[in-house]
Amino acid sequence: MNIKQIHENDSNYPPALKKYLANNAPEMLTAIGNLDILQNKALAIFSSVKCPGSHILKTYDFMRQLRGTDVTVISGFHSPIEKECLRLLLKGNAPVIVCPARGIKNMHIPTEWKKIINEGRMLILSPFSQNIKRASVKSSIERNQFILSLADKIFVSYAEPGSKTEMLCKEWIKQGKMVRTFDSDYNKNLFELGAEAIG
Repeated sequence: MNIKQIHENDSNYPPALKKYLANNAPEMLTAIGNLDILQNKALAIFSSVKCPGSHILKTYDFMRQLRGTDVTVISGFHSPIEKECLRLLLKGNAPVIVCPARGIKNMHIPTEWKKIINEGRMLILSPFSQNIKRASVKSSIERNQFILSLADKIFVSYAEPGSKTEMLCKEWIKQGKMVRTFDSDYNKNLFELGAEAIG
């Protein structure tokens, strides 16, 4: 599929990247799909790999609610829970931004994604050069910072205490981003950082 380039001086380049990432903002983005989705306010979704069963079910219910709306959802959709969230979202109407932790040249795109891309409802967006052919711990961290800089709000199903997800929440709450999560004792650590409950 056609890969588009978005240089830092282009009108499509999101100003939030310069605002939040400053000198670490990527000089160029590569994209496949509908660039107009970048103009939407976006909800980022994250979850630690290990997640309480009750939260998994609540997360899937939340995704089923979102997919019937026009809320744009952005994520790496990397953890098993996040992958299932994407599967559920693609069955609805909500626009989706997928951010791989690698360059997207020669990336395998599932047939189902191609259909959604052609409908104008999906954007694959990467801040990495074509030389980054595989995800790594480093690129995953950079990808998550990229996603959080673009998001207007952040939903975290669960952040294991002491995890990278918890550290991300702490950092971005300090930067003024709204982090929301389920009202549960499992998320006590997030509420102590300043997260808000979604019920």
